[in-house]
Amino acid sequence: MESSEEKTDADLQSQIEEIEALSSIYGEEWCVIDEASRVFCIRISDDTQKPTWTVCLQIILPPDYPSSAPPIYQINAAWLRGPDRRALSNSLEELYVENTGENILYLWVEKIREFLAEKSQSAEGPETGKTMTTEEDEHDYDEDDLPDYSVLKPANQSSPLFSDTSDDEEPLLIKHGETITDRRSTFQPHLAPVVTPKQVQRVLNNLYENKKIASATHNIYAYRIYLEDKDSFLQDCEDDGETAAGGRLLHLLQILDVRNVLVVVSRWYGGILLGPDRFKHINNCARNILIQEGYTDTSEETSKAGGKNKRSKGKKTK
Repeated sequence: MESSEEKTDADLQSQIEEIEALSSIYGEEWCVIDEASRVFCIRISDDTQKPTWTVCLQIILPPDYPSSAPPIYQINAAWLRGPDRRALSNSLEELYVENTGENILYLWVEKIREFLAEKSQSAEGPETGKTMTTEEDEHDYDEDDLPDYSVLKPANQSSPLFSDTSDDEEPLLIKHGETITDRRSTFQPHLAPVVTPKQVQRVLNNLYENKKIASATHNIYAYRIYLEDKDSFLQDCEDDGETAAGGRLLHLLQILDVRNVLVVVSRWYGGILLGPDRFKHINNCARNILIQEGYTDTSEETSKAGGKNKRSKGKKTK
């Protein structure tokens, strides 16, 4: 009978061989994020020459993959929401069940590529006006086009967005912060505690089910998850068409040394260019809700944000 140590060694060797094969097959599309923590990503498109639909598959390989555990994965694509995201996730999980104990990543990548190719044939393309609009693209809006923000709850109320949970998953608490409005553009932060990429995706899915949030011109997000056993961070961000905004938001989370949290800032563009001020509002929104929810309590940050200083035990670990 194979010992636990022998099984771990076999899994590690299998992972090494699989990663080498994927790197050889996909070339520059394959990216090593953190080799020590076994974090990788691959960019997948419907067409390598003229891509219309593209996603980034981020993967963490646990020590007991492939023998007895699946890869932990997250699909990053601002346009992929609702039924399409659930259908793709279900197809990947079905593939794993059908091939339990075997290397699955190549099958996953090709399944996603097949999904994108089918979508390319049946649709015109992603909602480019929604996902690719930046500050440089000016639009005219009527007052009636602006959403009603009153439907979103303030930060001191829990959100009922728990529909994407199963019996063995704890519901995720999503908080909605106060809005900032400047020249008809409105910004609103949302926050949720997360400890796995799967939870990040559940939160994003649930947020996008809110029609007002889904209608935002941009939903910029960043998250940091502390991997205690490896003393390292799993982190990522998304601009959603607001160029460089996601990286700036992630940098704020790093400066504040917050962990195990996802922050999303929705922006509804009002038709007037804000220039660099838009980045200030995005980060101020994020800082405010982090302070309100107890993720940072330094007097300097509280003074900057004008928010209430509330410390929640265990949310930030030095």
